[in-house]
Amino acid sequence: MPQSQYRARQVAAKTHEVVEYDHDDSLPGKPLHILIPGGLIALAALGTIILVAYLTWFDGRLNEGTGVGLILLLAPFYIGGVFLFSYGYELYNIPRALRLTAIIVFLTVAAVVIVAVLFLVLGAGGKGLGSGGSSKKKSSGGGSKVQAKNVSASTSSSGGGSGFPNLGNVVVLGGGRTHTREVTREVVKEVEVPVAPRSIDCPYCRRSYVPAEQNYACPACGAATPVELIEESEAPKARGE
Repeated sequence: MPQSQYRARQVAAKTHEVVEYDHDDSLPGKPLHILIPGGLIALAALGTIILVAYLTWFDGRLNEGTGVGLILLLAPFYIGGVFLFSYGYELYNIPRALRLTAIIVFLTVAAVVIVAVLFLVLGAGGKGLGSGGSSKKKSSGGGSKVQAKNVSASTSSSGGGSGFPNLGNVVVLGGGRTHTREVTREVVKEVEVPVAPRSIDCPYCRRSYVPAEQNYACPACGAATPVELIEESEAPKARGE
């Protein structure tokens, strides 16, 4: 079986060599049939491991025992996928595939550890800054409350005072004496009282009657009540009448 002429770090040339090997029917094996599934398995397992680690140590949805167990269960799938990828990438050279697998796994673990430590440090630093800011706000709020209490105490002890609207008794402290002042408000409400119709004299027979009570017609002669007499009967009385 032919050996690869390029090192693993020569990615462009190495990939071109693997593709040409796979398309050459005179050479045994199809490295892309191993490389592609192995890479997909490795990526899926790595993504699941990162998700489990996040849910365990950052989000807190999984307890630590369950998270560690799932990571240990997924680790062989990741390592196996990396080995299949390396085996096809190195054109079926097992020693070189094992060395490439070890390098990839080591770099992946190192990168994950570095990222996890940075997230933990930044998260702890952000919480510390937030708690410091909240403590400052609490202290400033407490100071303002104490200052408000001191101002109110000094105002009450200095004496004097002023009236307040809509209050009954207003107590004014000053000079060691207590003065009580009665504050009253007069409420005037106008009430409209209905006016009873007055009686009028019939202009024809001089009979006295109330037009509204007699359907606006004289009960004696039956003559209709003139309009001006109706208005006079229903008009309000002037003061003094």
